[in-house]
Amino acid sequence: MSKTWLIAQREYLTRVRKKSFIIMSLLGPLITAAIFAVPVLIATMSDNGKVVAVADAGGLFAQKLPEAKDDISFTRVSADLATAKAEFKKAKYDALLYVPKLDLANPEGFQVFSRKGLGMSLQRDIERAVENAVETQRLSKAGLDRAVLDNMKADVDLQTISLSDDGERSSSTGVSTGVAYVCGFLIYMFIFIYGIQIMRGVMEEKTNRIVEVVISSVKPFELMMGKVLGIAGVGFTQLALWVLLSLGITTAVTGSISPEKIAQSRVEQVNKATGTTAVMKKDTKKEGNAMVQALRNADINVALIAGCFLFYFLGGYLFYGALFGAIGSAVDSETDTQQFMMPVTMPLVLTFVVAQATLTTNPNGQVAFWMSMIPFTSPIAMMMRLPFGGVPMWQLGLSMLLLIAGFVGTIWLAARIYRVGILMYGKKVTYGELSKWLFYKG
Repeated sequence: MSKTWLIAQREYLTRVRKKSFIIMSLLGPLITAAIFAVPVLIATMSDNGKVVAVADAGGLFAQKLPEAKDDISFTRVSADLATAKAEFKKAKYDALLYVPKLDLANPEGFQVFSRKGLGMSLQRDIERAVENAVETQRLSKAGLDRAVLDNMKADVDLQTISLSDDGERSSSTGVSTGVAYVCGFLIYMFIFIYGIQIMRGVMEEKTNRIVEVVISSVKPFELMMGKVLGIAGVGFTQLALWVLLSLGITTAVTGSISPEKIAQSRVEQVNKATGTTAVMKKDTKKEGNAMVQALRNADINVALIAGCFLFYFLGGYLFYGALFGAIGSAVDSETDTQQFMMPVTMPLVLTFVVAQATLTTNPNGQVAFWMSMIPFTSPIAMMMRLPFGGVPMWQLGLSMLLLIAGFVGTIWLAARIYRVGILMYGKKVTYGELSKWLFYKG
């Protein structure tokens, strides 16, 4: 056992001292935040200050044009299409909406012109404006007032409460879904990153013939276990650094930037682009307060989530790390790993695909239950069930026991492959050959 810990110590120190580890530990939270935030910011900024010219030949907007919003405004041009096109080419409008003479019972023939491709967001806003105008005229023709109907609409905010044997607990489906996806994504990402590190490390030692010297004094099982545990320590260290840095960045950003300032900045950009005077809607503040309140009211057992996350993070990594190590010992190059990588990685990918349709919509259903029991899928599936509550302790305990048993089984399986494959060179390995290695004596 002492040799296993020596190997684990070597693997750990070798990797944490690398410049790449230090750089990724510092930049990791920023890169992760950018992956999620940059596309949203680009989409938001690209839609700021859009101006749509309206050629209303059908008199759809005879009374007034649609009200300007934070990211789009409308202006009237000539109702003649040819003249409107000429004005559109001269002016800096983003789109030209042509409203033909239409039948309210069957409105057709609307056209939108743009200099380049029309964005989905802008197209959706224009379609909504046209639909609202058609509906307003239909209501007016039927003797109904649109304002009266709008006042009759109700905005109901449901307070969700979980009933269990422990009593009533407030909950938030949105917050639970967010926590579930974050936990699942982190486990998914770290299994791939550090599992592949094990595979590449084993292949490197094999191709450099270093292992031939090491294997003379260390058993294959001890060597492999040491590598898996050492790289597991690297993963935990980097995760801890990411969490601490993320908390620091979040605290600094939220202290200096408020949603109201961002919203006001967007309004000022629209005013400058359109020459109009728009005011910031109070809905932005209301929505921000609602999000904060939802986070406060979400009664999530943080201690249970954190403890289970550490367990499934480590258990999932150890389970898959052994399999990645077995693959690395069986092949001579990364090109040969493709045939063995697919069966190993497909359960992880399948869990994420099924999670979108099942785990978050019915976290206590039969599919979610069995996925949280099977060791191949339980690290992600169970962590995506726990934030929603309602997971009996016997299911959680059984899932943990099965994952431990699965890890022991995969370590045994991988060690049998490892002891033969680590000294095998220049031979194309097949699944049939791997099955024979399992029963070799020695």
